[in-house]
Amino acid sequence: MEKTKVKERNLFKSLLEILMVSTRLGFTSFGGPIAHLGYFHDEYVRRRKWMDEKSYADLVALSQFLPGPASSQVGIGIGVMRAGVLGGIVSFLGFTIPSVLALIIFALILQGLDVSDAGWIHGLKIVAVAVVAHAILGMAQKLTPDLKRKAIALLALVVTLLWQTAFTQVGIILLSAVIGFLIYRQQKEEAGDRVRFPISRGFATGCLVLFFGLLILLPILREVTSIHWIAMFDSFYRSGSLVFGGGHVVLPLLEREFVPTGWLSEEAFLAGYGAAQAVPGPLFTFAAYLGAVMNGWAGGLLATVAIFLPAFLLILGTLPFWDTLRTNPKVKGALMGVNAAVVGILISAFYQPIWTSSILAPIDFAFAAILFSMLVYWKLPPWVIVVTGAIGGTLMTFI
Repeated sequence: MEKTKVKERNLFKSLLEILMVSTRLGFTSFGGPIAHLGYFHDEYVRRRKWMDEKSYADLVALSQFLPGPASSQVGIGIGVMRAGVLGGIVSFLGFTIPSVLALIIFALILQGLDVSDAGWIHGLKIVAVAVVAHAILGMAQKLTPDLKRKAIALLALVVTLLWQTAFTQVGIILLSAVIGFLIYRQQKEEAGDRVRFPISRGFATGCLVLFFGLLILLPILREVTSIHWIAMFDSFYRSGSLVFGGGHVVLPLLEREFVPTGWLSEEAFLAGYGAAQAVPGPLFTFAAYLGAVMNGWAGGLLATVAIFLPAFLLILGTLPFWDTLRTNPKVKGALMGVNAAVVGILISAFYQPIWTSSILAPIDFAFAAILFSMLVYWKLPPWVIVVTGAIGGTLMTFI
């Protein structure tokens, strides 16, 4: 009995810690999925040492393989590793709720306001430049230490920049896995810490069955019942299930689902997209705005659950098998190739859309250099960078 109470207290303590850390990240993680991975790396790997560099890189690689929001899946995986399924749920809620609430409020109160040209939003985009540049430098040192992996990263960079389709990222990751396997299959690499995910394989299999079951069943129910809420859930669930490459890729899918059908106007869609750029957290929470425009706060919550549920089911369904795969000698070389490709993909995303939408004039570059120095050399916490970016972006409108 006493041991049970101790375990419960330890679990509660771990969950509270995860909630506090993930919520703080949810309030301060601006800049999209690539920037989020930088924030996560700094918080969970460098500062708290909840996992080692290799385990984090492999978790990022797994999330790149899976459809859905990569940064959210990485956050869920870290929470699961720390405190089981409940830890994953708490980590997801802490990271996601701030932006969900903000976007529902945008939909209900600020609908129709043109926020896309606000100076503080532009300042936050420049913050993303500094954060992503820092993340790329750190990950490149670890994941591309030799010329062969640098060449794989360069290949991924060139391909993802020149052929920007929904399948390019998946294709280059698979190709890099093959190249890595062929080059490094005899490589003797020191393994990182063995990561234990407290999820049974039976539970994981159930999650995968539910994922595919909903993907098949929801469109059928939509046609048979013609219930508006089921149709909404199906559209958001399908969008979340079929997206590789993060939040920016899901936007055209959502637009095709809701604008031509007349569920909301093109103007309302674009206004929400501008608002989504202004809030921290995953860009997939744009669904909360769309749901709230169509059906109030209840629609916002339903849309959030529907678009994130596939990512949740997939990451829970694959984690128990992932550690076995990543420690298999036959898989290590492939993972080395994939991790190198991730660096190239990060650099590609750094240029398009982060750099091209943020650095529009010399003053933007100068401000980005200041923020980068504050983050990298002066070691100031991310929230200071975010606040400085918002204030600086506002002041730049008067220059």
